[in-house]
Amino acid sequence: MTIKVLVADDQPLIRAGLRTLLGTQEGIEVVGEAATGAAAVAESARLAPDVVVMDIRMPGTDGIAATAQVIRQPARPRVLVLTTYDTDEYVFDALAAGASGFLLKDARPEDLIDGVRLVAAGDALLAPAVTRRLISLFVTGAHTRVSRHDEHLDALTEREREVLGLVAKGMSNAEIGTALHVSENTVKTHVAHLLAKLELRDRVHAVIFAYESGLQRA
Repeated sequence: MTIKVLVADDQPLIRAGLRTLLGTQEGIEVVGEAATGAAAVAESARLAPDVVVMDIRMPGTDGIAATAQVIRQPARPRVLVLTTYDTDEYVFDALAAGASGFLLKDARPEDLIDGVRLVAAGDALLAPAVTRRLISLFVTGAHTRVSRHDEHLDALTEREREVLGLVAKGMSNAEIGTALHVSENTVKTHVAHLLAKLELRDRVHAVIFAYESGLQRA
């Protein structure tokens, strides 16, 4: 099945580069572009892409507000955010708005291609540097922590809590499997179960939940 992608960035050169890079990959089709957040929302509604590659800083409606609107559309596109990291202060807010992944703009081309495929398949992607930044927001108190007990936690098994804690540290399924001495498929099953029990979209939001609930401490 072809993955339909919408590219949203206010810089024409970056949009052209992303269109060229993604459009030459088998199974990926760039169906449109947008130079503003408002245009991204409108084009997403019109084109119903599978994935929106979204810049954060755009004139008018920014990528955070646009993400919150896009994910509520009937086609339920998934959003992969590109950030410069050094200057963007909106990592947590964009994830909370519903983004399914983050990549840095200095990522390798193959990382972006893999990221689009991963997000389109219903998984989530969080660059290690972004995971560290998310954690640092809690360490510094830059983002208000809810710190609450959630009744959904009671439904998790001890192993599922353990897996959630490792997910919150930014570990991949393979790394978690190695740490727990189980297969990667077993880890995938645990992750799927805990996401369902916690009613979370994906593992990116599991990271947020782990810190907000107090299960994981920075």
